[in-house]
Amino acid sequence: MTQDELKKLVGQAAADYVNAHVAPGAVIGVGTGSTANCFIDALAASKDRYRGAVSSSLATTARLQSHGFRVFDLNDVETLPVYVDGADEINASGAMIKGGGGALTREKIVASVADAFVCIADASKRVDVLGQFPLPVEVVPMARTAIGRRLAALGGVPVLRVQKDGTPFVTDNGNEILDVKGLRIDDPRGTEIRINAWPGVVTVGLFAARGANLCLLGTANGVETVRYDGR
Repeated sequence: MTQDELKKLVGQAAADYVNAHVAPGAVIGVGTGSTANCFIDALAASKDRYRGAVSSSLATTARLQSHGFRVFDLNDVETLPVYVDGADEINASGAMIKGGGGALTREKIVASVADAFVCIADASKRVDVLGQFPLPVEVVPMARTAIGRRLAALGGVPVLRVQKDGTPFVTDNGNEILDVKGLRIDDPRGTEIRINAWPGVVTVGLFAARGANLCLLGTANGVETVRYDGR
């Protein structure tokens, strides 16, 4: 199967999982990106079963609303039984690199309050060691160069994310993103804590302190369900 076909496969599997494990009337947390879009499209057939969704980006909000979902502000929701989102990389412990789509901060906020994090990805995203995919770091613009120096000291090569016209990519939060190439991340949790502590960092795209509870992984043989102990 093509990568797009695998994304649709895991998107449907995630919709089936949510319908089987989440009570009617709940509010669902939804991530950002092409795989998350496949989940939204698949869940649309069951939208009347749920009160609505909390979105991790403006793009996801638009997609949800186009299917008739009610979108809630997280401040107006007491509980989220599940958060469903893709990943750029995921390792054997459920730690992930996320943020290729630029929504890492809002994704991390929504994931942090959900009871369960369901990662949906194709098999190419499963890795032994995180870091082959450039690590996104959302930064306050005035701190970009200072943070870049600190990331270089870790052994990475920080590159400012830009748009097609060469101007800096700006997140939904009004910040910029440094994509860090060349890092081998043997300690995802420790690296996440370290980078997040630097003044000027909004958040780093490591989801290790709050990683996935399970992953629905699209493979040539179908969807593999991977559960992670201790989450």
